[in-house]
Amino acid sequence: MVLHLIIRRLFFLIFVVFALSIVTFVLMHLVPSDPARNIAGPRASPAAVQQIREEYGLDDPVVERYVSYMTGIVQLDFGDSLSSRRPVSDDLKRYLPATFELTLAAMAFAIIFGVPLGVISAVRKNSGIDAFGRIVSVIGLSMPSFWLAIVLQFVFFARLGWLPDGQRLPIGVDPPRTITTLYSVDALLTLNFDVFVTTIQHLAMPAFVLGFISLAPVTRMIRSAMLEVLNQDYVRTARAKGLKNNTVITRHALKNALLPAITVTGLQLGLLLSGTVLVEIVFSWPGIGRYAFQAIQNQDPNSLISVTLVIGFAYVLANMIVDIAYIFLDPRIRVT
Repeated sequence: MVLHLIIRRLFFLIFVVFALSIVTFVLMHLVPSDPARNIAGPRASPAAVQQIREEYGLDDPVVERYVSYMTGIVQLDFGDSLSSRRPVSDDLKRYLPATFELTLAAMAFAIIFGVPLGVISAVRKNSGIDAFGRIVSVIGLSMPSFWLAIVLQFVFFARLGWLPDGQRLPIGVDPPRTITTLYSVDALLTLNFDVFVTTIQHLAMPAFVLGFISLAPVTRMIRSAMLEVLNQDYVRTARAKGLKNNTVITRHALKNALLPAITVTGLQLGLLLSGTVLVEIVFSWPGIGRYAFQAIQNQDPNSLISVTLVIGFAYVLANMIVDIAYIFLDPRIRVT
């Protein structure tokens, strides 16, 4: 059953990647710009611009360029970046871990604070904590991430001086020895506590911004699911048997209320990966979002298409993991 689901999702994954590649490739060629001219500069001679076109195959027919690019994708070759002059795969290896670390930290924040807030809001419906949860949810859903990022920079960096304004590590500080490519984890594994503290300080504000945006849907979904579960017969039966209220909530109600929250968490993980662009720009975070912004500025088709495919792959993969988790968490679910 699980194997059948994985195979079906993998076929869907291939279709999504193929569709994303076509849409992104077409949109890139509809933009009235010349990547070769952008690379060579406004003062470059026509001969120099033509040489760049020939070097990167920019003068080939669009269909031929697309087939050539997808042939490379099958072989895990994303081509060369027109702006960095390096293989795109090397750039992704360089920038993707930073975004992955930021996304994990943001999701950890959303889950650690969103789940208890949703549970308490449901258990104490229409109380002060419930009103507070609704206010937090509304603010999180309506507030632009870049605006919150700028406000936090102004308060905690410019005014109070408590946190750095951006970057993954300050200039002059060497990263820890690479084990997982995540600086905070690698610093702990190598017992480099000074770098670990510095990494957390630099990670705090951007992770809070992304986590606060994801906190709202997690809180609302947990609250809604808990309100529905608390009215079920088995919960009333557990209370009638004399079980403590905390036991009823944590062992009976919360376990079943987490099922819909898992779906939201999986969707939010994909949305965070695709929504880090503005936050990474504000905090100068060297992640894939900032890399995509630079690719757009430089009209770099290989880099931009590769980032799109990676984010699409991650989004579908997160949903596949959620579907598999559903099967193990709820045995009533059967895959047909």
